[in-house]
Amino acid sequence: MEFEIEVPSQFLCPISMQPMKDPVTISTGITYDRESIERWLFTTKNTTCPVTKQPLCGPSGTDLIPNHTVRRLIQSWCTMNSHYGFDLISTTPKKPVDKSHIIKLINDAKRHPQNQIKCLRRLKSIAQVIDRGKMCIEDSGLFEFLIMVISNEKETGFVTEVCEEALTILHRLQITDFMLQKIAMDNVFILLKSLLHVMRTGTMQSRSHAVALLRSVIKITDPALIAGVKLELFDQMVRILNDHVSHQTIKTALELVVEIVTCGRNRVKAAESGMVFVLIDHLIGASDRRACELVLVALEQICRCAEGRAKLVEHAAGLAVVSKKILRVSNVGSDRAVRILSLICRFSASFGVLQEMVEVGVVSKLCLMIQIDCCERTKERVKQILILHSRVWKDASCVPAHLLSSYPSFMSFN
Repeated sequence: MEFEIEVPSQFLCPISMQPMKDPVTISTGITYDRESIERWLFTTKNTTCPVTKQPLCGPSGTDLIPNHTVRRLIQSWCTMNSHYGFDLISTTPKKPVDKSHIIKLINDAKRHPQNQIKCLRRLKSIAQVIDRGKMCIEDSGLFEFLIMVISNEKETGFVTEVCEEALTILHRLQITDFMLQKIAMDNVFILLKSLLHVMRTGTMQSRSHAVALLRSVIKITDPALIAGVKLELFDQMVRILNDHVSHQTIKTALELVVEIVTCGRNRVKAAESGMVFVLIDHLIGASDRRACELVLVALEQICRCAEGRAKLVEHAAGLAVVSKKILRVSNVGSDRAVRILSLICRFSASFGVLQEMVEVGVVSKLCLMIQIDCCERTKERVKQILILHSRVWKDASCVPAHLLSSYPSFMSFN
């Protein structure tokens, strides 16, 4: 049975709605993840509690007190559910950061390029043991320095150790979209080119980090620019998805695909890269709900072009696996699967395709959809598909007799 473990609500940060890594309590008694509440208080300059809206006044109003009880409970829960992919959090709070030390290392690396790798290794050691003080890091110039190192990567046939270390540090510190936009917008194409180089020739870990950073870069990039990305980007995404690097990297890669296939001729580029076949293969064995939804969303976008529909129909299991996910993933998944089938039926419905839809169970699944309680908009789309091809399907054994009498329009071509 496919199911998804739900994180207890008391372990989720009220701001990010993600499991807390470093729970801290403020003066109103509400517990947050340190990174989220620090950003709320010190970056966006808010002076109230996000949940209670009470003002945080006085010298102790913005004090962040480690909540050791909640930390231990989260740690125990993660231990019990580690086989579902939940990572253990540290049992001890992180140490504050020495901003002056970071600035000194950055300046040394800039003045003496031969010391760059040594400085980056020391910065990585610092990044591995800090959590609080991240707001100070944003003011230290560290993110700007790391982006500069990655952007300066030359296509020499291999990824330098300097670039790999910079990617590792950025991945650990998780640069915010705001900071990335502030730093990278003027040289976004140079950064994209460098990340593609890493994805093409880097180690498995550096490629994973590059995908995560690329996802962040695409999020803050003008859609008009995204429409101009080269076919190689899709080729590398296909390679990442084929390599099954890690569950998180696969999800990030799928999010990236969804983001870029909505722009310009990127749907055609995706189809030409072999993306459709890879997505269908992922859908066959996927059990994670979010991953299934992302695959179906991406397929629906790519099937809006003739090349994408042709590739889906060409795959021996394409129609079957899409229909199989209806009612098995989520309402979102069912809706997207029906949209895909609707696109095929409207624009690519040869007689052979319509017969295949009967043989592999697509039509029987559609008939089931209009007999059960589901989203009315999705059900209406299903009815339109069945009516559109009633001439071919009306005599199929998978169409129940009572359904024909309930929907006379199915018989309109007698």
